[in-house]
Amino acid sequence: MLEFCHVNISCSFVPILHDISISFQKGEITTIIGPNGCGKTTLLQCLNGSSKVTSGSIYLDGTDYLAMPLRERARKLSFLPQVHTLIPALPVKTLVEHGRFPHLGFARKKRQNDIQIVEDAMRFTQVTQYADQYADTLSGGIRQRAFFAMTLAQDCNYIVLDEPTTYLDLNAQKSFMEMLLQLKAQGKTIILVLHDIGQALRISDTLVIMQDKKIAAIATPEVCLQQHIIETVFHVRLKKFSDEEDNYYFFY
Repeated sequence: MLEFCHVNISCSFVPILHDISISFQKGEITTIIGPNGCGKTTLLQCLNGSSKVTSGSIYLDGTDYLAMPLRERARKLSFLPQVHTLIPALPVKTLVEHGRFPHLGFARKKRQNDIQIVEDAMRFTQVTQYADQYADTLSGGIRQRAFFAMTLAQDCNYIVLDEPTTYLDLNAQKSFMEMLLQLKAQGKTIILVLHDIGQALRISDTLVIMQDKKIAAIATPEVCLQQHIIETVFHVRLKKFSDEEDNYYFFY
């Protein structure tokens, strides 16, 4: 379990979040939603050091996460940020191999197990055919899948994703959600930020709803719908449609 205990978080020395306490349950998909500017990304970025915890504690499976060496953190928790400020001029396979660095020795020599994990990650994210193409020449959607493959190549039990479907078309978004459900079935713990509330409702075990830089609610999708929390926070109305395949949500 990943636990935030009375955490204060700053970004560029500006206090953003105050007294945040939340537990992300092991083996579940937890999605953070909320209006723009409510602090979703800042909350997650303290896990990769882009924002700073100024007080409070974070525990990963009972161990002080902030006291862990960075390399140990990267063996336990992988993080895919929303924006990649630098797109490396590297072949996709080389990019994905970067995910194995926390597990390699000083010489960075890959073992057969490392090679297999990289190949499996590329196959899972459907980027094998782009292995020799340079990441900076790919479309945004394919590039995002390549970065996701690199994230999976870390082979962590905790996977944190900030707006992972931003560059994906509708079919690719559907495929991505299916991948998340497969990872959950493998026992992975998935924590992500999504703007698509309908997707969040369909795939999540738990929703964390933020508003005005605070946590407004933590509940199952069913409870959030029953108590009209989403409508209140986003100032919208909701219609639900169902057929034999799925539930569909329309906000207006």
